[in-house]
Amino acid sequence: MTDLGAVGFDLDMTLIDSRPGIRAAYQELTARTGVFVDADLAVSRLGPPLRTELRHWFPADEVEEAVTIYRALYPEFAIAPSLPTPGAAEALDAVRAAGLRVVVVTSKLGRLAALHLDHLGLYADELAGDLFAEGKASALAEHGVGWYVGDHIADMVAARTAGVPGVGVTTGPCAEAELWAAGASYVLSDLTMFPTLLSEIAVGPEPSAG
Repeated sequence: MTDLGAVGFDLDMTLIDSRPGIRAAYQELTARTGVFVDADLAVSRLGPPLRTELRHWFPADEVEEAVTIYRALYPEFAIAPSLPTPGAAEALDAVRAAGLRVVVVTSKLGRLAALHLDHLGLYADELAGDLFAEGKASALAEHGVGWYVGDHIADMVAARTAGVPGVGVTTGPCAEAELWAAGASYVLSDLTMFPTLLSEIAVGPEPSAG
């Protein structure tokens, strides 16, 4: 049996489909600020930090104010419409059934990520937020993560930087070929197959005596 300790998961488009909620939050941001944000385009490229997206729409000297307004709107507009991705709850159950911990490492602020997890009943043993790409690696190491599961090429960079296998899922903006090219050790269409992968590859049968 491989001693993983913990399995790490990204949040947006890995454990949750946050597109409906984030779309609503961006639409309200447009209404409040008068600055048009193409919400459909924005939610098609989730993954990078919020500031990265807002720089496409706001002048440089207005980005920080837009970040503050958006994050104030987020709890009201973005939480309730968001849904778990297929197999998310079962994937977390499988991790715990294997005696491992669940660690969520996301670019979203930790307090906003926690609202999503609480609303959907997706419990994490540890949560680290406001981290992206290589920046996630320190949290993966700190929390003893042996695998990291994510939908974005930056998640595969995080896993590679931390020296652990990356499991890509194609539920987000990145295609299978992109995830492989970014260093994924495994690529799944969604989390419904993750329990099988965990059982067959990560945990596996105990070696027979003799």
